[in-house]
Amino acid sequence: MPATICSPHDLATLLHRWLTARLDATAIGWLDDKLQAVATGDRKTLFLSFGLTARKVGKVDLALSTEEISAASALRPRWNPHFWTTDQAARVLFVLKYPAPDAAPFVAVLDQLFAAGEVHELVALYQGLPLYPHQPAHQLRCAEGQRTNIPAVFQAIAHHNPYPSEQLNEDQWNQLVLKCLFIGIALDPMIGIDDRANARLAMMLTDFAHERWAATRPVSPELWRCVGPFADDAMLNDLERVLISGTEPERQGATLALANCPHPRAAQLIHASGLNPYHLNWPIIAAGNNPTPNT
Repeated sequence: MPATICSPHDLATLLHRWLTARLDATAIGWLDDKLQAVATGDRKTLFLSFGLTARKVGKVDLALSTEEISAASALRPRWNPHFWTTDQAARVLFVLKYPAPDAAPFVAVLDQLFAAGEVHELVALYQGLPLYPHQPAHQLRCAEGQRTNIPAVFQAIAHHNPYPSEQLNEDQWNQLVLKCLFIGIALDPMIGIDDRANARLAMMLTDFAHERWAATRPVSPELWRCVGPFADDAMLNDLERVLISGTEPERQGATLALANCPHPRAAQLIHASGLNPYHLNWPIIAAGNNPTPNT
């Protein structure tokens, strides 16, 4: 379910407050001067300033406090800019300050920024997706972005970003999850990973696991997270195989998946495994047990 977010003005005010507390007077003077012009709809200043941002405000971690993270999630549910840097915050601030009464002109401006963006600029633009006005209007941009071959850009979409789970349709979401596994990045940082699990995705993931096994390649223990709630007899056979012959991280992932499976046989498999799902969690499994599929 899409979140109800506050106005771009309030989000921009919050970002500006964070930057003011971290930048020197010269950087703030430059930023405020350019923001004033951008707020009038000056497109040329927006594009030029966007490109100069890192040089003017630096790329320092915001290092937000617990209170600042709480303020962020209060304004925009599930938004966690814990890993944002000064240049990323400033670039998103520029976008938020640009007038956007109607969706089409605003999307056209974003399209130009995306088309001209280098890697760091694209990361900031995709991180900002959950904050922009006209949220449904950016669905296609998000879906197209996940096709990128640039890891940093892909992770800006997939990780710590509530936009995909709120706005992508089922097929688009499923492809995002599958690509995470294909390129070897964790599922746990995906916001909504459990909420958006679905039967079609479970089938896709088990098919992917079979392909990996046939090629004698490793399967991420996290793969089973989205399978467990929808596991049928055939999928339970796959999970049993993992419990019997998998590595310890794989067995742990299968056990956690089974703990979320309503099928009566799931409890029997957990009991036979000798593992206690209450002593396991996905963040720990994700932190160190994601093999790179293309190796």
